[in-house]
Amino acid sequence: ILLVTGHKLKVTSRRMPLSVEYELPNPPTDGITSVCFAPAAGSTLLLASSWDKGVRLYNVSAGDSAHRCSYYHQGSVLDCCFSDPTHAFSAGLDRSLVAYDFNSQQQSTLGNHDDTIRCVEYCSDLGIVVTGSWDCSVKLWDRRQKHSVGSYHQSGERVYTMSLSGEKLVVGTTNRKVFVWDLRNMQFAEQRRQSSLKYQTRCIRCFPNKQGYVLSSIEGRVAVEYLDTQQEIQQKKYAFKCHRVKEEGIEKVYPVNAISFHNVHNTFATGGSDGFVNIWDPFNKKRLCQFHRYPTDISSLAFSHDGNMIAISVSPVLPEEGKDKPKDVIMIRHISDGETQPK
Repeated sequence: ILLVTGHKLKVTSRRMPLSVEYELPNPPTDGITSVCFAPAAGSTLLLASSWDKGVRLYNVSAGDSAHRCSYYHQGSVLDCCFSDPTHAFSAGLDRSLVAYDFNSQQQSTLGNHDDTIRCVEYCSDLGIVVTGSWDCSVKLWDRRQKHSVGSYHQSGERVYTMSLSGEKLVVGTTNRKVFVWDLRNMQFAEQRRQSSLKYQTRCIRCFPNKQGYVLSSIEGRVAVEYLDTQQEIQQKKYAFKCHRVKEEGIEKVYPVNAISFHNVHNTFATGGSDGFVNIWDPFNKKRLCQFHRYPTDISSLAFSHDGNMIAISVSPVLPEEGKDKPKDVIMIRHISDGETQPK
C-alpha cells in the first residue's frame, strides 16, 4: 500500500504478458527524448526525437518497414509534436523551431529562441505552435506566417516541461514553479503555483477532460492537481510515491521522467528511471497495472490517439560514465480497455 497525502493508494500487482509488445526497427542512435503519436483516430504514425539530432517518423503497424523517413537539426532534438498526420514540429539545442511536411519532404525554420528550446506543443483549437525554452520564455507561433506571434516571460525561470489542456497552457519551470496561461489572453499568467512536490519538476501532462494536470518529480513522486481554484475542488488534489524499488533491503528512489494520458479514460501512465511503466487510475487512487522491467530508463511515453497502443522510449536519461550504454529502443505495446479503464 502506498500512502497518499490524507489517503491510501491501492496497488494491484497484475502484470501483462510480454507477447503484446514489439520493438521498432531502426531506432535513434543516441538518447531518445520524446515520442508522440499522430492526433488522429486509428493513426499508427509515431514521431521520435533524439540526441542524435534526428527526428524519425514510423508507421508502427508496418513491421520491418516501420521507419518511414527522418529529418535532422543542427543540434540535439529535445521535443517534437504533430499538428496533423502530415506535419510535424521539433526543437532542441540548436534553438530553432523546425517545421516538416512529410508529403512534400520540405523542412523549414519558423524562428528561434535565445537558448535551448526544451518543449514544443501544438494547440489544435487555435492553430498555433507553442515553445518553451531555457531562455525563460514561452513563444507562440503561427505556422502559416512562419514567425512568432508573441513571447512571454516566465518570471526569469527556465522552462522544463509544459502541456496543453485545450486553450490552457501549464508550464513547469525551475524552482518548482508552475504557471497556468490562457492562450487566448497571454497578457498575464492566470495562475502562479508552487509544486506540491519537494523536488525538481520532471514532467507535466494535462488531463484530456481539461480539469487538471499530473506533475512528476525527480524524487519518485507524482501529484494530481486541479485547475479550478475553488476550495472544494482543491481539496481533491493529492500526491503519492511511486517508482521506488527495494534492492538488498534498501529503497532506491528514481525520477519519474514521463507521463502520458489515455484520451478516452483519463487514466495515465508513468515511466521512471527504474525501468518500470505503471498505469494509474487517478479517480480511485490506485495502480491498474505494471509492465515488466525494461533494461534502462523510460525517457518518454505516448498513448495512441484511440488508446489502443502505447509507445515506450527505453533510453538512458543520464548515462553513467564507465558503464556500457544500453541500447536505445522504442517499444510498442498493445493495450486493452481492461488495463486502462477506471475501476
